[in-house]
Amino acid sequence: QVQLVESGGGLVQPGGSLRLSCAASGFTFINYAMRWYRQAPGKERKLVAAITTRGSSTTYADSLKGRFTISRDDAKNTVYLEMNSLKLDDTAVYYCSARFAQITYWGQGTQVTVSS
Repeated sequence: QVQLVESGGGLVQPGGSLRLSCAASGFTFINYAMRWYRQAPGKERKLVAAITTRGSSTTYADSLKGRFTISRDDAKNTVYLEMNSLKLDDTAVYYCSARFAQITYWGQGTQVTVSS
């Protein structure tokens, strides 16, 4: 069974940091580009970061460059999102996604709340 399981979300104060993890199983992880999306209440889902197979290239939303870092560990079938200098508007449900050709898988998301 295909699974993408996010973890690491929670409550954090402005300026703080979190590292999200997404553990993949049930498919050939090394063949898939990985992405993180987020969706704030009342807003559409938005791409946060993407990483190619083998981690050879990364892409970020312009507003997040320098604060967020995506990485992957193919030996562990896991993709990470390191988030630093968190702001109130980073509050959202963060989703992990795997993509290969016309195939896309989604995790169920993990809540990140930035609040003082």
